[in-house]
Formats: sequence, structure tokens, C-alpha cells
Amino acid sequence: MGHREELLKGAKKALLEKGYARTTARDIVALSGTNLASIGYHYGSTDALMTAAMLSAMEEWGDTLGRALGEPGEPEADPMLDFWRRVIRSIQTDRGLWLASVEVALQAEHNPQLREQLAGGVRAGRSGMAAMLSGIPEDQLDDATVRSLGSVQMALMSGVLTQWLTDPENAPRAEDIVAGIRALSALTRATPPPA
Repeated sequence: MGHREELLKGAKKALLEKGYARTTARDIVALSGTNLASIGYHYGSTDALMTAAMLSAMEEWGDTLGRALGEPGEPEADPMLDFWRRVIRSIQTDRGLWLASVEVALQAEHNPQLREQLAGGVRAGRSGMAAMLSGIPEDQLDDATVRSLGSVQMALMSGVLTQWLTDPENAPRAEDIVAGIRALSALTRATPPPA
């Protein structure tokens, strides 16, 4: 592995351990076994290297999440309950990646390349969630299903993630989430649509 790859590996490790804002060029060099000059030579700047690291971490996060949520469920299990158990298990076991995904969203506000990449990931996530929940292959989904089912599922995941990252002792369990979803569904059936 050359310096370029070692730098990227070190930057990703620093991103997961320290976060974007707290990582310095010296941290990256220490974790990569390279030197400060190699950052400028291979990436132009520490910011450019950290952007590359965040993009790479985002891809890894998407792959990890896809594997975790795509696992076959337990036979005879409630599919919704099983899904949320897998989400929570992933948050617990891949905490660094989930935290990095939050930091990516914050950093994207000031980084157009990162924002564009993140927007593409969000669109793919909506589609993937809609396909997973509906059982319809992604290439056969209509836009309305992606924008409704996929968007709401991603919003729920973001809220659950925030609770698990900030207050895991009191965060909702899978059973709580499913009960809440079902209660919301019952409320929408009981409330007449607006005139």
C-alpha cells in the first residue's frame, strides 16, 4: 500500500475515532505512518484528504448498513420488529460509522462535493428503504412510493439514531418503535382527511 492509500486509511481511522473537526494533519500522519508533506503531495490539503476520507467512510457506512438491514429475518418473526432490531443492533455495533454519517451531513453544508455525494446517498437510501419495506424491486418502484414510504422510513431512522447516539439508556427499543408506528397508523385511520 502506498502513501496515498495509507493516508486515506489513517484519515478514515481518525474520522471514526476523533471526528472531522477534531482531526489534525498530525493525527493522520501518526495513524498512517507517513509524513506531513505526503498529505500535500497526494491530496493537496488536509481538508481535501478529510473529504476523501468522509466520502470513503460514507460508502463503507452504506455497505455496512445495507448488509445489516438486508440480512434475512428470523422465521416467523414480525418483519417490522425484526427490521428495527437490526437497525438498533447496527447502531450499537457500528457506532463510529453512524456518528460519521451524522458528521458528514454537518460538514456537507460547507463542502459542495460532499453535499452532492451525500444527496445521492440519501436518494439511494430512500429507494432502498422503499424497496425493502414494500418488497418491490427498486427498479420497479414509482416515485410516489420512494418519496413517501422511503422518505418517512429514513426520517424515522434519523430520529431513532439521534436518540440512540445521545441517550442510549433511554432510547426506544424495537418494540417501542413498532408500537409507535402502529399507534400513528391507527390515528391516521381514525382522523378524517382535511377538507
